[in-house]
Amino acid sequence: MSRSKFASLVALCAVLFSASWVAALQRTTQPGDPLPGITAAEFELFRMGLDDFLEVETAEEGLGPAFNGTSCAACHNVPAIGGVSPVAEIRAATTGRAGEFVPLDPSGETLFHLFSIPNHQCQSVLPAETTVMARRVPIPLFGAGLVEAIPDDTILALADPFDRNRDGVSGRAAVVRDIGTGQNRVGRFGWKAQHATLLTFGADAYRNEMGITNDLFPQELAVGVSAAQMRLCDPIPDPEDVRDPRTRRRGVDNFESFMKLLAPVQRGAPSADAALGETLFTSIGCATCHVPVLMTGPSINPLFDRKPVALFSDLLLHDVGTGDGIVQGAGQADEIRTPALWGLRLRRPLLHDGSAATLEEAIRRHGAEASLARRGADQMSAREFQALLAFLRSL
Repeated sequence: MSRSKFASLVALCAVLFSASWVAALQRTTQPGDPLPGITAAEFELFRMGLDDFLEVETAEEGLGPAFNGTSCAACHNVPAIGGVSPVAEIRAATTGRAGEFVPLDPSGETLFHLFSIPNHQCQSVLPAETTVMARRVPIPLFGAGLVEAIPDDTILALADPFDRNRDGVSGRAAVVRDIGTGQNRVGRFGWKAQHATLLTFGADAYRNEMGITNDLFPQELAVGVSAAQMRLCDPIPDPEDVRDPRTRRRGVDNFESFMKLLAPVQRGAPSADAALGETLFTSIGCATCHVPVLMTGPSINPLFDRKPVALFSDLLLHDVGTGDGIVQGAGQADEIRTPALWGLRLRRPLLHDGSAATLEEAIRRHGAEASLARRGADQMSAREFQALLAFLRSL
């Protein structure tokens, strides 16, 4: 890029950000706050959900027999409740004679827990035939209700599984059966976009991460633990998440309310460098997958009625060279759902497995469908690359 063209871009971006970003910053929320404009009744649901999110479970309440954490907040706490943490779950499988993906459990589950209750040898152990092992760090939940309110058709319209426009990018929508409704929906939650709704997403985590069964996932998960051993490890009748006699709500209902009403992280302070970096981000093709804004659909709730969602994701499955080798839901071994970039400045480590410590490393790790965009970043001048980083650090 010539010096004169570079200077013109800086001037243009300075004008653009001053109008749009300053207006947005006038409606400030802090990480962990509820959506602005919620009613008193909605705030009570948010508060109840936060209480359940913070609650530390015990074996007497159904924790385990195998688990990864004793509360939702154990893995979602940075920079506030609902965020991330460096704790990673472990998924594993093996490969068949033809190199195909083969789960280690007949149920098809791939999760192996980090901890277990201290009796009856209830810990699942990776078998010797394991050939595929993946780590996954938590995904932040800020703004999840707005993401849920994006229509399926909006996501489907972005899909281009056969790369018809020949840009090298071939994102797929993850069409899954939603357990809560029994309907086929477009998945959007989880690293493989394996869930379409917050109720199912939260219920899955309650069983998978804490071992607490519920109406949606009534069977215990402990890969490698026999049925006979499970009867010793887990004497509490399933489902363990029962309705509160006072509120008539389950824990999974409270989790859903908290996530649905949790506000997104707002962008950081604007700068000319960040505004230029956003222009460069788009020009090299990053915004093809990291779509800056999607819209929610019509809703009777004004919180979600046709709102812009500045998440920087298309919510599609892509192969960008960082797949974890695990087949899950509609997601293939080499595919990962495009991570949303809003709140990126408050998130570390990066990538699905937490293996990238810096933005620079995460960018350099992109390949396959993201090869063209990564080459664009590689060819930037030092000043341009620093502007790109300034933009990412503003999110």
